[in-house]
Amino acid sequence: MLKYRVNVMEELKKAGYSSYRLRKEKVLGEATLQKIRVGSTTLTLESLGVICDILHCQPGDLVEWEESP
Repeated sequence: MLKYRVNVMEELKKAGYSSYRLRKEKVLGEATLQKIRVGSTTLTLESLGVICDILHCQPGDLVEWEESP
C-alpha cells in the first residue's frame, strides 16, 4: 500500500502554493487537491510530476510503499 511520507498540502504551502493559487493558476484541479487532502494516493503521474516540479523533489520523497497487514 502506498502512503504519503509528508503532508503534501503543507509542503506546497511552504513553497508558496496555496489551494487558491493552485486552482487559480490551473496547476492542479479541485478533485486532485481533494484527493491530496484526504490522503488518497490515487493521483495521476502527471499530477505527481507537477507536485515534484513545484517542490523540486522525486516521487519517492512524497510517497512510500508499506506492506499491507
